[in-house]
Amino acid sequence: MTKRRVVVTGMGVVSPFGVGADKLWDGVVNGKSAISKIENMGDMSQHTVLIAGEIKTSVFNPTDYFEPKEARRLDKFLQYAIVAAREAVEDSKIKESGIDPYKLGVIVSSAAGGFHTIENSYADMLNKGPTKCSPYTIPMLITDMGSGKVSIEFGAKGVNKAVVSACATAAHSIGDAFRAIQYGDADAMIAGASDAAICTIGLGAFTAARTLSKRNDEPEKASRPYDKDRDGFIMSEGAGVLILEELEHAKKRGAKIYAEIIGYGQTGDAYDVVAPCPDGSSAAKAMEFALQDAGIKPEDVQYINTHGTSTHLGDIAESMAIAKIFGDKTKNTTLKVSSTKSETGHMLGASGVVESVICIKAINNGIIPPTINLDNLDEEVADLNYVANKAEKANVNIALTNSFGFGGHNAVLIFRKY
Repeated sequence: MTKRRVVVTGMGVVSPFGVGADKLWDGVVNGKSAISKIENMGDMSQHTVLIAGEIKTSVFNPTDYFEPKEARRLDKFLQYAIVAAREAVEDSKIKESGIDPYKLGVIVSSAAGGFHTIENSYADMLNKGPTKCSPYTIPMLITDMGSGKVSIEFGAKGVNKAVVSACATAAHSIGDAFRAIQYGDADAMIAGASDAAICTIGLGAFTAARTLSKRNDEPEKASRPYDKDRDGFIMSEGAGVLILEELEHAKKRGAKIYAEIIGYGQTGDAYDVVAPCPDGSSAAKAMEFALQDAGIKPEDVQYINTHGTSTHLGDIAESMAIAKIFGDKTKNTTLKVSSTKSETGHMLGASGVVESVICIKAINNGIIPPTINLDNLDEEVADLNYVANKAEKANVNIALTNSFGFGGHNAVLIFRKY
């Protein structure tokens, strides 16, 4: 069976930079930091971490997109997911194509689901009794509801599910959507993820796990992948959605094609629930599988958007994995890698789709966004070109993005210029 070719015909993003893929791109390519003091949580006196990649009310007001009653019945992660999906669907014009609704599918997932709803509903039950939480609590908090809500809004009756694999969630969602089209289960897919876990339970739990940066006095300098002075990652929030479409279907309707998705690789570390496999071997295997799936060689890739969270163990393991497959700077002089989490922070399950958008923008614009705050390269990371602090012009024909999650979940996506 010949696998069908799959292209990207729409993109939508909600990020700390605002609503829109262009706002995300403008932020990261110009090396701007979206990290700031947390404003939306109220009293922060009991928290030790006071900074995040927070979506401020100045850039996202729910009532600009939903009726007030509807907004109250949607957790933040659902609000972000729906708005990102609207932008992507509008960008692609897929609804105007007359597509068979059973050939239009949805995989819009979340790693955390409705953390705000869990927190608020538990407080209601403690204070008022167990029957006093909202009757909308369950559909507001379950992680599959992004797919449910998006499918209802756009009448998509095809493949409909959610993937949960921690910070690899979005990449797995896009990869599985890619497969659905390749094998004929769908002609087009609305695919991505959303997370909004900047709340007491989310911030407190990650702080207790000792994974977050405490550089509260310099929020814009706190996310610093590969830098020897990094002290943890920065929680962020947001959503991204891609419209994936079978190539001939897209061509027939005259769709705008941003890029082709050509490879998907996935593995498991089978090592630890939090720490990555130290030598990066399983992450390397995921990249190898993605290259095999794409039918390309390592030297064909010009850019890797790394998982690059700004943690000591993670940065080292991933850099070793990249060097194992692609060679270090002495063997591969054309490969450039960067972590745009240095600008955006870590959007948890949504990271993989937001970083896919960045890869596609890099392909289309011929610019590689920088790893900011990289002032003193950690001697333990592999010798790679990390595009430190300033974007670089480059002819990017093929870009790869890595996503790795707690539990040892590894997912890799490869995009090619169309």
